[in-house]
Amino acid sequence: VLAQRLCPPPGAEPSEELRLGLVQLLHLLLQRCGASTAPFLGDIARVLQATLLDHYAEVRRESCRCAVACARAMPEHFHMQSESLIKPLMQTISHQHYRVRVDVIEATGAVIQFGNGKSVDDVLSHLAQRLFDEIPKVRHAVTTVIGEWLLHLRDRYSYFHKLIPLLLGSFTDEIPDNTKLAWTYWEKIGLQWEKENEEDLKDKMDFSVPPSHYPKGVTRPGLGCRELVSRNLSKILPGLCHDMTDWVGSTRIKASQLLFTLLLHAEDHITQHMELLLRTLYQACLDEESEVVKNSVKAAELIGTFVSPKVSLRLLTEAFGQTSKPSCVMVLAAVIRGSPKEILQPHVTQVGNTLAQAGVCQRSEEVFYMEQLLGCVQALVEVCQEDCKEISLQLMKVLVTIMAIPSSQDLKEKVEKTMSSLAEVQQLDSFHCLYKQHIIQLMEWVSVSCDGWTCYSPEVLQLEVIATHSGPVIGEALHDFIPILKTCLQPNKDPQMRLKLFTVLSQLFQKASESINSQGLFPSYLEIVIKDILAPNLQWHAGRTAAAIRATAVLCLWALIHCEMLSPKEILKVKDELMPQIIASMDEDSKITRLMACRIVDAFLKVCGRQFDEDKFKNTYTEVLKRLDDASGDVRLAAAHTLANWFKCLKDSDVKSSMEGHIEFLYQELLIHLDDPDENLQNAVLEVLKEGSVLNPDLLVREIEGVVHKHQTPVYCNQLLHHIQSAKESA
Repeated sequence: VLAQRLCPPPGAEPSEELRLGLVQLLHLLLQRCGASTAPFLGDIARVLQATLLDHYAEVRRESCRCAVACARAMPEHFHMQSESLIKPLMQTISHQHYRVRVDVIEATGAVIQFGNGKSVDDVLSHLAQRLFDEIPKVRHAVTTVIGEWLLHLRDRYSYFHKLIPLLLGSFTDEIPDNTKLAWTYWEKIGLQWEKENEEDLKDKMDFSVPPSHYPKGVTRPGLGCRELVSRNLSKILPGLCHDMTDWVGSTRIKASQLLFTLLLHAEDHITQHMELLLRTLYQACLDEESEVVKNSVKAAELIGTFVSPKVSLRLLTEAFGQTSKPSCVMVLAAVIRGSPKEILQPHVTQVGNTLAQAGVCQRSEEVFYMEQLLGCVQALVEVCQEDCKEISLQLMKVLVTIMAIPSSQDLKEKVEKTMSSLAEVQQLDSFHCLYKQHIIQLMEWVSVSCDGWTCYSPEVLQLEVIATHSGPVIGEALHDFIPILKTCLQPNKDPQMRLKLFTVLSQLFQKASESINSQGLFPSYLEIVIKDILAPNLQWHAGRTAAAIRATAVLCLWALIHCEMLSPKEILKVKDELMPQIIASMDEDSKITRLMACRIVDAFLKVCGRQFDEDKFKNTYTEVLKRLDDASGDVRLAAAHTLANWFKCLKDSDVKSSMEGHIEFLYQELLIHLDDPDENLQNAVLEVLKEGSVLNPDLLVREIEGVVHKHQTPVYCNQLLHHIQSAKESA
């Protein structure tokens, strides 16, 4: 009767309530009659195949309970019909009501456990999908079913490699109860397997020694659990590694979590799977999902913990030559972090040499790559501590390279902090002591190919870091530093590179006592710097870059004078060579170049102007006078100040008498500038004329009277006449 009413065709019951009542009646029959219903198993199976797909959710739920009752009522016979229920169950397992999904999962567990175990393959993928279900109770049901199968399924040994990943996947469930349930089942499974295979495990149970180095905050699984994973790892890993690169983000996250759990169980058995693992981790560490990256790094740390560095480092260093992915460096850093100090120690030099290779530390300018490289150095310092003294130079090369790459200030601060840590583990006071320890080797390292440098050479940036970041230590390495500059700053070298190096040099000159002259040794190199470096680059060449180079060369020269490293004695030595070029620089397009040139000429006049001959006096004032018409107010004021010193020098010079015509021309030009709209320049020119009036006061008075005759009497002319009169009376 039930089969007629519930199995279409012919007489399907149209009423939902009646269909539910009929299925409940079937459930009651199975409970009351038990094994007596075995002759009707075929009819029961047909009814359940239909009702498991009923449109009414409650009918589906009751049908699932019927399936469980049927499986338990006649376990000896149920396997003959169990397979026929798998298809409708799997069609219902993704039902929109979560209670239906829970009942279907529980029914599936009973149908397979008491029926034909071969159906496991048909349901595994569906159960795996339910581990991603957003309802915790659904995931709880999956965990229970898998746990029961692993404990009680008749053919469970054949399905360990398929079921273990599903149970271990629940270890990272976001609901603590689900995690606890999975662990409880897993411990039972491990103990049961241990008991069943006691003979095989006897030696391990009696003589195995726990590892001396184990991840912090993690409980070591039991022997049975570890052995189960180790023996099935070769079957699990290929599929898992494939899932690590799946296009669905949640699948990749779950796979990465499971990988960590598996490696934690496998321990040193990881070694035989290293190539596959590393290939997977290289790709996973670049995943867009941060959770995948985090889990992959944790998995790589376990490789460091359990795998001999002799094996892992060989494979990792080989990978550096085959790929430029930053993930290789990330994995290496994680392996180092996970390694025990005493086991890593014999391999420290190999790691340091690998990182310091140009093909590794200069492979990419990407900030992300440099961050991973820095992570490697930090891991080495953190793990190896004082052992890093063996590779201190190699690590400094890497850190200098990272700092040399144009990047954020944040990265540079991290590099500096790492340098300080490296100094600390060597009992040094600061990172400056590190530079002091290695400055000669660092200079030799960067200067190997300096004759062929261009603006694209990484060594230029590395030299900049060494020179500017080492503080006072660079003052101890002038014997190497100055020849590098001399080689690279010749006019025939790459213009952009010269511009960069001149900028570095000007920075050093601005704080000379704290950097390049910290030891007081720089004056002995002044002649080389001026004659072989600055002078050749002050010569005029066409082009904006050439102009920029001249500007920085002028700035360097002014910095030398301003910080008093270029003493009067030294100025006397170089004036003949530099003066014509500095005067020519007053006509540059760059305002700062013209301003610095005026100030340098002013400084030269103070030191050696009284020794000028007639031509030098003439050439100097002619160019300086033009700067009174400069577009920049600062340049005009500097020019006025220079002319005042020019008059002072001429007053004490032997050629004063032959300069009368030039003095008259100067008076005329300067009086014109008294009408300048800039009041500051008017005052400056007035002071120049007061200084110059000493040379020929009567001539200046006549020039002033001529100006007064042509124009209204300016206030400044009256002040000037009063000054001349006062000077005469004083005389």
